[in-house]
Amino acid sequence: MKLNKHTLGDFIEDVAVPTYDRSDVQVGIVHFGVGGFHRAHQAMYVDRLLQQGEASDWGICGVGVLPGDRKMKDVMDAQNCLYTLALKHSDGTWDTRIIGSIVEYLFAPDDADAVVEKMAAETTRIVSLTITEGGYNFSATTGEFDTENPAITADLEAGAVPSTTFGLVVEALARRKDRGLKPFTIMSCDNIEGNGHIAESTFTAFGQLKDPALASWLTTEGAFPNSMVDRITPVTTPEVVQELSERYAIDDRWPVAGEPFTQWVLEDKFTLGRPPFEDVGVQVVDDVTPYELMKLRLLNASHQALAYFGYLSGYRLVHEVAQDSLFSEFLLAYMDNEATPTLQPVPGIDLDEYKKTLIERFSNPEIRDTVARLCAESSDRIPKWLLPVIRKNLETGGDITRSTAVVASWARYAEGVDELGQPIEIVDQLKDSLVPLAQSQKDDPTAFIANRAVFGDLVDDERFVAEYTRQLASLHSVGARRTLEALRAHVHENT
Repeated sequence: MKLNKHTLGDFIEDVAVPTYDRSDVQVGIVHFGVGGFHRAHQAMYVDRLLQQGEASDWGICGVGVLPGDRKMKDVMDAQNCLYTLALKHSDGTWDTRIIGSIVEYLFAPDDADAVVEKMAAETTRIVSLTITEGGYNFSATTGEFDTENPAITADLEAGAVPSTTFGLVVEALARRKDRGLKPFTIMSCDNIEGNGHIAESTFTAFGQLKDPALASWLTTEGAFPNSMVDRITPVTTPEVVQELSERYAIDDRWPVAGEPFTQWVLEDKFTLGRPPFEDVGVQVVDDVTPYELMKLRLLNASHQALAYFGYLSGYRLVHEVAQDSLFSEFLLAYMDNEATPTLQPVPGIDLDEYKKTLIERFSNPEIRDTVARLCAESSDRIPKWLLPVIRKNLETGGDITRSTAVVASWARYAEGVDELGQPIEIVDQLKDSLVPLAQSQKDDPTAFIANRAVFGDLVDDERFVAEYTRQLASLHSVGARRTLEALRAHVHENT
C-alpha cells in the first residue's frame, strides 16, 4: 500500500501512525538537509511532541538545496511528507512508526524566493541544519570562511538569486530585519565540535560580505545554540524498502532505518522560543561542550578507527568489524587510554557504561551499516574528530599510539588499492589532492601528513611523525590486521 495521508488508517497495528491532525500543524522550523539522520532524529522528536498534543506550531518545512535533493522533493510530494522510521534491534525486532512532523518540503532550485519567504515569515522561529561537516564552507585548520568558493561569490553578486544555504538564509534574515522582525535561531545539528559557534562564525562571515550592518544585527540579536546529536542512521538501501514492504505491506519510496539508541543534548539559547524538547527526552543544558567532546572523540573517532583498518582487513559491514575481538579491544583501548583523558567531566553520564554501549551499538547486525560509509569524506571527519585527541595528548604527554595508527590507516586506505590489489573507491571532496599524496608515501613517508590544509602543523611534531611513520611502515609491510595484532602484543608487553 502506497504511503500517503489517505492510507494512514489502513496500515497494520504493528505500525504506529500519527494520531494528531497534521492539517493543524503550523511550520515553525525550516530545516536544510532532509536526509536520513534528520528524519530519524530531530523530526522524530518533533513527532513525539505532536503525539503528546504539544508543539503544533513547531512543524517542519524541509528544504533541499543541492540538485540531488530533487529525489527527496519528489518522494515528499508523493507521500504528503510522510515516511516510515524503523528502529532495528539487535534481536531482529523492529519498532516502526510513520513520522508526520515534516508538513512541507521546498526545493530551492525550483523556487528560491519561496524558500526565503518561508524563513522570513514571522511564524518561522528556528532554521535548523544537517548540511554535513563540509557544508559550512570553512577551513578545518584555520577555521576561516572560504570566501573564494565560486558558489559563495556568485551568491554575493548584486541581484543574484541565492543558490547556497548561506545565500538563502542570509537573504531571509535581511528581509526580517527590514520588516522589523527578530532573527530566527540558527540551530546546527551537524557533527562538528562547537557546531553552534561554527554556524555563527560562517553565517556572520557571509553576512559581513553581503551587508556589514546585517552582520552586526545578527551578532547582537541572533542565537546559535550548540548541540550534540547521536543516532546511527545508515543510508537507506533497497533491502530496507523491500523488507518494510514484506513486514508491513508499506510501499514507502524512501523510509529510514536506524538503531534504537538516540541522544540529543541542546544548549538552551533561542531568540524566539523553542519546542519543549525536554518533554521527549532531549537534554536541554547550559553547556553542551562536555557532551559533544564525549560523542565526537568516543563515538565518531571510534567509527574512523574501525573504518580503514576494517576495510583493509576485508570487512565491508560495520557490525562484522565490531564483533571481531581484535577490533573491539583496539577501540576500547583507544577510548580508555587516549580519548577519555582529553574529555571534561560529563554530568549525568557513566563513561564506562557509555563506551560499553558504543561497542554494542556498533555490533548490532540489524543496522548493516557499511564500512565504506564510515570511510567517506575523511578529510572532513578526521581533523574534527580524531586530530584534536592527538593534539591534546601531545600537549600533555599522553598516549598517541592508537589514534596515530588510525591516521596511518587512513593514509594507507587513501592509496586507493586494498591489500589484495583491488581498487578502492575513494569518496572525499579532497581526493584529487589526497590520493596522489598517499600514493607517493612509500617513497616519501610523510607526504600525506605534510598536507597542512588537513593536518596543520602536526608534521612538525617529531613524536607524532615517528609514531605515524612506524605504523604506516607496518601497514605496508604486514598489513592492517597484523599491524593491530602487533600493537596489541606491544601493549600487553608494556602493561
